[in-house]
Amino acid sequence: MRALNFRGAGKGIWWGLLLLIGLLTAAGQPVAEQPLVLRPATPSFTSPLFTIKQVRDERPGRPAVAWLLPTPPATANVARPVGLQGGTEAALRQFVTRTLPARPARYGVTLRVLECRVQETAAAGGQAAGQITVRLAFDWVNAEGRTITLTEYRGGARYLRPLPDRTVVEPTLRQTLLGGLSYFNTWLTRAATHDVRLATAVHPTARFHMAQTEADTVFYDPARPLVWSDFTGQPRSQGRYAASVFPGFAYQGRPRVVNGVVELELILKVFVVRSSSWVGPGQQTAEHLNHEQRHFDIVRLVAERFRRKATPDSLTVEDYNSILQLQYLKSFTEMNRLQEQYDAETHGSPLAQERWNRRLDEELRQYGIKK
Repeated sequence: MRALNFRGAGKGIWWGLLLLIGLLTAAGQPVAEQPLVLRPATPSFTSPLFTIKQVRDERPGRPAVAWLLPTPPATANVARPVGLQGGTEAALRQFVTRTLPARPARYGVTLRVLECRVQETAAAGGQAAGQITVRLAFDWVNAEGRTITLTEYRGGARYLRPLPDRTVVEPTLRQTLLGGLSYFNTWLTRAATHDVRLATAVHPTARFHMAQTEADTVFYDPARPLVWSDFTGQPRSQGRYAASVFPGFAYQGRPRVVNGVVELELILKVFVVRSSSWVGPGQQTAEHLNHEQRHFDIVRLVAERFRRKATPDSLTVEDYNSILQLQYLKSFTEMNRLQEQYDAETHGSPLAQERWNRRLDEELRQYGIKK
């Protein structure tokens, strides 16, 4: 019985010792740090072109934002993790929402937080030296649904504070984050005037170059038809042809971004190369000249149809150049086909030539090229 009592008493003493050790151990643990309350800032810019639609915390591992030295009477001078009240992503989202109230804007942007850290180390005189590092990315979904990273911001700040007083930490972090928003506002205001990535639509306009500016080139002008002096090439073995003209067409695009729209000026050139065009001896008749002029008319009509395919609905901001190039190649193929068809049908047939004359004149009038 005594042995049992002894063992019982010993067991009670043992559990009592464990409880005491546990209490002492708990007393040695650091007290949970109070989170930082991130407050809204007052931006210096007004009427921004953007609004923040979404905030995403993309920091690797999503650690605590702040690592701060403990306040006295703590003896361990090691930085401890301190989070933002409500969680990092939620706190940053609330900061942005309250700093930049929602309003209609041209660009709805996603803010990605790639780095946001406050790191303190011990400094002389019982102070804490803090360094803040922030890296932000600004994404935008364009009119075609493609996500574009417009720019990134890297910023930082330093501060020195007495160990008992953390008042400076939150305002410094707040101003660093506001610096990122201010940077993006300045960048976007400048880029919106010229950066084609920021365009929301393409508005094409077109004009035909008709000034006779090159010695070896005749540009199509309804008021200036071909004359035999335009055929300066060396006559070739005539074969089945009395004369030959060398027409073609090209275009040049001049884009510029105006208020978020690509204003695309297209300059079309329908031309005949003089030195590649020729007429055989004794073949300078009105009928032959009319035939060659109609080759020139065909090219002008094909170029007109090409111009009319370049509409705001057919062109995208991302691919307008490649779309135009594809349409140009198709038009060039159409031009060659029509030229071959025209020669095949009119060769040796005045009646067929007259049918083509009427057909081409009618189309030229329909497009307003010829009165």
